Amino acid sequence: MAEAKRITLPLSDEILKDLRSGDNLLLTGVIYQFRDAAHKRIVEALDQGKPLPIDIKEAAVFYMGPSPARPGRAIGSAGPTTSGRMDSYSPRLMAEGLRVMIGKGLRSQAVKDAIAKYNGVYLGAIGGAGALIAKSIEKADVVAYEDLGAEAIRRLEVEDFPVTVVNDSHGGDLYEEGKAKYRVTSSTK
Repeated sequence: MAEAKRITLPLSDEILKDLRSGDNLLLTGVIYQFRDAAHKRIVEALDQGKPLPIDIKEAAVFYMGPSPARPGRAIGSAGPTTSGRMDSYSPRLMAEGLRVMIGKGLRSQAVKDAIAKYNGVYLGAIGGAGALIAKSIEKADVVAYEDLGAEAIRRLEVEDFPVTVVNDSHGGDLYEEGKAKYRVTSSTK
């Protein structure tokens, strides 16, 4: 396994263009955590010309539903949720400046096209490793939509947050590349 690249957020255009599917990263900086309900509210605010509760330009968003923090911890388990549930919102948010999405699972072609068009990236976090991921979250504060509970928007300060590039701005798709390695072709039968 290749050594992980240590990267500070927000990601510059140069760093984004250098990332390739399969790269392992350790992120340090600010990530916003929100899911379906908050995505819906943000897109509704955009549609109505209302100000957003956070600046999404060059932001990174983690699709995660946190569990309550134990004493002395910033957050409880912090495992990724299925990213496809945000696919109907993601291209619009990328057009507004969102650069980094973190979750688990496949993305739609529309999201992959938006990643290429807007020089973004989709990063995979390991499902089932929420307790491990939580160790890299040093601070977690609700910053918007508190009424949504676990789906409120949180500002997370992270250090060495482990992710892998799944979809890059060059059209790379780790899931497709992984399957291709094991695909049986007529020449290998």
